[in-house]
Amino acid sequence: MGILTLGCKVNQYETTAMEELFRKSGYTVVDADDKADVYIINSCTVTHMSDKKSRQFLRRARRISPDAVIAVTGCYSQVAPDEVINIPEVDVIVGTKDKSRIVEILENAMPGEKLCRVEDIMQPMEFEEMHIEGASGKTRAYVKVQDGCNRFCSYCIIPYARGSIRSRSIDNIVDEVSRLAELGFKEIVLTGINVACYGQDVGAGGFLDAIKAVHSVDGIERIRMSSVEPDMLTDGFIQELSGLEKVCPHFHLSIQSGCNNTLSRMNRTYTTEKLKHIIGKLRESFGNVALTTDIIVGFPGETDEEFETTYEFLKEVKLFQMHIFKYSPRKGTPAATMAGQVDPHKKQERSERLISLSSANQNEFMEKMIGRAENVLFEQKTGENTYEGHTSNYVKVRTISDSDIEGSMQKVALNEVKGEYIHGIIIQENDIQ
Repeated sequence: MGILTLGCKVNQYETTAMEELFRKSGYTVVDADDKADVYIINSCTVTHMSDKKSRQFLRRARRISPDAVIAVTGCYSQVAPDEVINIPEVDVIVGTKDKSRIVEILENAMPGEKLCRVEDIMQPMEFEEMHIEGASGKTRAYVKVQDGCNRFCSYCIIPYARGSIRSRSIDNIVDEVSRLAELGFKEIVLTGINVACYGQDVGAGGFLDAIKAVHSVDGIERIRMSSVEPDMLTDGFIQELSGLEKVCPHFHLSIQSGCNNTLSRMNRTYTTEKLKHIIGKLRESFGNVALTTDIIVGFPGETDEEFETTYEFLKEVKLFQMHIFKYSPRKGTPAATMAGQVDPHKKQERSERLISLSSANQNEFMEKMIGRAENVLFEQKTGENTYEGHTSNYVKVRTISDSDIEGSMQKVALNEVKGEYIHGIIIQENDIQ
């Protein structure tokens, strides 16, 4: 069986968990491009492009294996079940719930009959436990701590796809992280649909308590977070976080725009003045912190003046990396019917300007790291004696070594920027696996 994963880190975690369920049931997991008896697409529906990629894969899977069972899970099938089940290549659809029962559901599917297992995600429910125990690789593992979102930003379909907030218990989080540490994983990425809301549904400790609990697990050397909402990062939160040495100086802030008028129409809960304060506090509290973000261009009503305000804001705060998205209307969201839809050519122009700015910011940040000695966790071998990994602030590094350093942490002297990565020289090899 093979699974294609689209979208966020939560989907990546859930795919890994589903693959393990199939392995335990006697299936062999193959690459999604290979011939298989079962295909699953763990779908995303953030943009129209995600939906298009899903349909392309389904057609390809049916060509490769005409008799295979093909299933669609995830956000696309959750928000558009009638559309997905009527795609000719699809046999089974499951929404964002019941992925933990995916093997049972597929094995009970009747040949020649379509099966729709999509439930009302807006009904109150508990966190659906899934586990990863033998994930591939021995470096970085994603751990899902939370699902759902109650924010309802005007452009976003995800609350309708993932439902309301559900938090995983801290005990279960720690149990999984401990197992991963025993398997040799050194870095954990705590991920969720909106980790800022962790704990709000159960009245338990917040996200900081979960981070502290993971921090106490022996064998874990690095902790990262997936995308975080800026309003989670209060002065007190940042101060406590900076006292946890395993927390990496790398934060992906969900900013979306640098113009207050645009942010207001987006139904975001902060201002650019607040963002500047948060960015300044992070830089003050974490040495050489790398800040990344997502930005939407061409949101309905975004005038040339509003875009220039965003551009100047981003030019001023100089974030390490920016992922630029051209606004894509999602049916069922308030923004889809807003006045002032922006011309596609204008979206493209704005996107190109911000991509250029991001590239310049990234290069400047990396140049400032030249001459430093940094711990690098090497995740993969990319060529003969060539290895690639990341610093704690998530700068990509490559080096040459005659030893097998995959999965190990090495002290590296950073000496040259080469496009998207920095070349470095290992100072002294240690902890070779």
